[in-house]
Amino acid sequence: MVEVRGAAFRFGERPVFDGIDLEVQAGEVLTILGPNGCGKSTLLRCIGGALALTRGTVRIGGEDLATLDPSARARKVGFLFQDHVPSFPFTVLDLAIMGRTPHLGFLGTPSTRDQAIAEAALDQVGIGHLKHRPYTELSGGERQLVLLARILVQQPDVILLDEPTSHLDLKNQVRCLRTVGALSTAGATMIMTTHDPNHAFLFSGRVVLMQPGGALLVGPARDVINETTLTATYGIEIGVFLARRSSGSGELTFCSPW
Repeated sequence: MVEVRGAAFRFGERPVFDGIDLEVQAGEVLTILGPNGCGKSTLLRCIGGALALTRGTVRIGGEDLATLDPSARARKVGFLFQDHVPSFPFTVLDLAIMGRTPHLGFLGTPSTRDQAIAEAALDQVGIGHLKHRPYTELSGGERQLVLLARILVQQPDVILLDEPTSHLDLKNQVRCLRTVGALSTAGATMIMTTHDPNHAFLFSGRVVLMQPGGALLVGPARDVINETTLTATYGIEIGVFLARRSSGSGELTFCSPW
């Protein structure tokens, strides 16, 4: 679904990354990890077309993203940014319907079908009961789910998530990540950046670990995330643990600084 070849990006004279090759399969969640400043968000923005690569190509569904106009690109890629500052108290439903914009003609207005798609997306992320609430009155976790619903309304081929749990409390982090997991199970293709390696253990897709110096480690979480790679990447001693519940069944792999 996504093919990145020879990707490089520079801010002025400062290289951010160089020579990146990646593939993301349809229905996969690819999790990008790495320390602050390693280029996770920049790489995601380049994959989505918000930034232009210095060198290399990004293809989605076989089409070169650089050759697409904004509307065509919006039908290919949906982007959930880290921060969104509401400027007007649109209702939750109105904000979700805005996701249909790439599918409307010039001066087109949303149809009854578009509204039904928006209501279904709100139900899918578990906030259909909030559809008449002003977006500005919601909690941070609820707003994040509204924006995710808007992307579903957009119906892109690929969803990009830039640290979707940043600024959320623990309950809303879990809620957001469970929604991502449910979308993956339903067949959505997603690329997600995160500052927390533990998030990668929650999904069956592969992990990209961006290391200092530009090296990439790519593979299943159980292969990529270990004490050696984490310690080298983050510059502190980090352990990886397997926990079992004291009652009932179930295991949890997690990492933590020693």
